[in-house]
Amino acid sequence: MATPNNTNTFHDDLHATYITSLGDKLDSPTSYEGAVTEHLRMSGVYWSLAALSLLRSPNEVDTSMGLTKPRAHDERSSIVDWVFTCWDPKSGGFGGNCSGECAHDAHLLYTLSALQILAMADCLEDERLDKEAVVKFVCGLQNEDGSFSGDKWGEIDTRFTYCAFSCLALLGKMPLPNWDNTYSTNNSHASDNTIDLHKAVKYIISCRNSFDGGFGAVPGAESHAGQVFCCIGALSISHSLHLLNDNPKSDADVLSWWLAERQCDSGGLNGRPEKQADVCYSWWILSVLSILGRVNWIDTSKLGQFILNCQDEDDGGIADRPYDMPDVYHTFFGLSGLSLIGHLDEIGDKNGRTYRHIDPVFALPSDVVRRVGLNAQVARPSGDELESRLSMHSVLQV
Repeated sequence: MATPNNTNTFHDDLHATYITSLGDKLDSPTSYEGAVTEHLRMSGVYWSLAALSLLRSPNEVDTSMGLTKPRAHDERSSIVDWVFTCWDPKSGGFGGNCSGECAHDAHLLYTLSALQILAMADCLEDERLDKEAVVKFVCGLQNEDGSFSGDKWGEIDTRFTYCAFSCLALLGKMPLPNWDNTYSTNNSHASDNTIDLHKAVKYIISCRNSFDGGFGAVPGAESHAGQVFCCIGALSISHSLHLLNDNPKSDADVLSWWLAERQCDSGGLNGRPEKQADVCYSWWILSVLSILGRVNWIDTSKLGQFILNCQDEDDGGIADRPYDMPDVYHTFFGLSGLSLIGHLDEIGDKNGRTYRHIDPVFALPSDVVRRVGLNAQVARPSGDELESRLSMHSVLQV
């Protein structure tokens, strides 16, 4: 259970042990947690592998693939094999768990998680990956107004726009815009193998709430930090961040102020007003502030302490808040938060260890982003703390 007491100890080895033990625990036929999370196993494997990757030096041989076991697999090739069992050749997308009697419908969320796993495994060129079919699946989920549905059942959410853009970027099929004052782009019409970027970006902008600068799941919906990341991340991937500055008063400043206001007395961050702090918002908010070059708008020291206080000092893992039980979702995003504020570097310097950095746009280790050749647009940071981490990104002043 997470401790409420201030601690300066970072339990990296315990966290790694906690993550690597999850495979057997979740696969147990008597596991309640395994049963209720069975549908999102693909994302669980992504969170696990990404968390383990952050805990390892970029110079080490990446053994993360052999340390997380979906359905008792214990080797890199086995995890990749498992990912492909979740591919639906009929739709072209990936489901949240394997094929067969327990197969799940293909969904954008799990398709992105699958591609992120393959990127970390350096298997995006695996001959089993039918890129054309996956691209067709992603593009086929765009709606007439530019939004994206998550699957064939039609739910619309700005999360799915980010997923679509990120999937296309990982596949090397993300169209780049040629904006002018009328929002025009070289890719103005959707087809089986491309999206209408003009409509997609215009839809994102329509989800912005002018009174607080935030973004909602759909136009007119309440601003939420998770949705803010999805919208800003999508604008970053599509090289469209400059559209935030169309208003006389910088939209980026208004949004950053709203995000900074999410910091609670505990040092943690919440997702919207009047809610409790939650470790996961260390990622959803810090990633946006990193993209916008405004990480120093919050008290990073207090946030780092909050994340450390959410560690389980007995069994490892990070919880949503002190006193609660850890899970792999909050463990990954807690580690990501520590990375974005530089605390992992500080801890590593004290302990003689080197940890990977997380990329604020693609939610992958930065060395993976460089290897794959992913590119995005970010604001020039107010200081130089992020300069080395964003070297692969084009930079603009926001």
